[in-house]
Amino acid sequence: MPSTAPAPVLTPAPAAPARPLLGLLLLTANLRAAITCVAPLLDRVRAAHGLNGAALSLLTTLPVLCLGLFAPLAPALARRYGTEVTVAGALFVLAAGILLRSAPSTAALYAGTVLIGAGIATGNVLVPAIVKHQHPDRIGHRTGLAMTVMSTTAALAAALAVPLAEATTWQAALALWSVPALLAATAWAHLARRTPPRPAPPVDRCPEPLSLPRSPTAWAVGAFLGLVSLMFYVLAAWLPELMQGYGYSPAETGLMVSVLMTIGIPLGFLTPVLAGRLRDQRPLVAAVAAALALGLGGLLLAPGAGWLWVVVLGLANGGAFPLAITLIGLRSPTPAVAARLSGLAQTGGYLLAGLGPLAVGLVHTATGTWTAALLLLLALVLPEAAAGLLAARPGTLRG
Repeated sequence: MPSTAPAPVLTPAPAAPARPLLGLLLLTANLRAAITCVAPLLDRVRAAHGLNGAALSLLTTLPVLCLGLFAPLAPALARRYGTEVTVAGALFVLAAGILLRSAPSTAALYAGTVLIGAGIATGNVLVPAIVKHQHPDRIGHRTGLAMTVMSTTAALAAALAVPLAEATTWQAALALWSVPALLAATAWAHLARRTPPRPAPPVDRCPEPLSLPRSPTAWAVGAFLGLVSLMFYVLAAWLPELMQGYGYSPAETGLMVSVLMTIGIPLGFLTPVLAGRLRDQRPLVAAVAAALALGLGGLLLAPGAGWLWVVVLGLANGGAFPLAITLIGLRSPTPAVAARLSGLAQTGGYLLAGLGPLAVGLVHTATGTWTAALLLLLALVLPEAAAGLLAARPGTLRG
């Protein structure tokens, strides 16, 4: 897991104070929708391309793996070309991937998915560093706004997927999300033109460079982010199929995914704000782990109350990911360290998370039921809680 990638050049914000915040929100609006819009349409994608269970599992896993594989490139790209140029380029790549994925070719389906993962990975890594640089005294609030926008667009994408596919085609329903990506890319390109070409990097007050691989807290942050993301992407990818196996209709299961995401909207704001005000974030980790265990256990033991467990899981996921992202900023003493920690955490974290949809899909294919897959997810709640409790201890990283 890389740890010595140079910190990105975080260029000075333009004079108008609203522009950096608007840019941040436009970026985060595009960091989930291109992924969450796919799950409700998996049956149509499978039928159109003739995919078997393993191929479909790979399709759901590929975006998350790409988030980990491309994450180490983001700090180096941002340092060489500037944060604004790097973000604009990532969003253009994202838009191109969305369009390519909708082409009538199985190769294009997978190639476009890789481009989508590359674009989102770059934006993911730079968000904590942008927040730390532009709003160092309001990390919780600004992270909360960013997570709220991310959750809103993720829920909207899941909710609109089936209706749009029925009104047009599933390809058009997926391609639609290239529009906000292009709008955000254009906005960041405008910000890039307004910034000095070679600004000075932020001053790192650490007397010695931090060795992140030697820090248990850094590893804990990465493990917590990875396991939180694993749960999120497993549910985003397989909840519709899982609930259809329990007798719910495709339209209703698509709505369940939307509700799962929608519940995260207020929590996406409230959790980082609360975490930023607390010296010790461990009570928040414990609450997230308890809700996750309750929701998964409920699906396993009483699937007939599916809507109740979807709400509980929405509470767990809605608080977990924003908390993990906020911890990156809170545990980092400077924006430069935040960028490095974000790259390290998201590289290992998303590579770990990428195993989730694939493993769950393969377990379901092998057993023919969802029981073993749910037991696997329940077992992972324990290491998630342990990593989170270590990552949430008060203080910042030390060399």
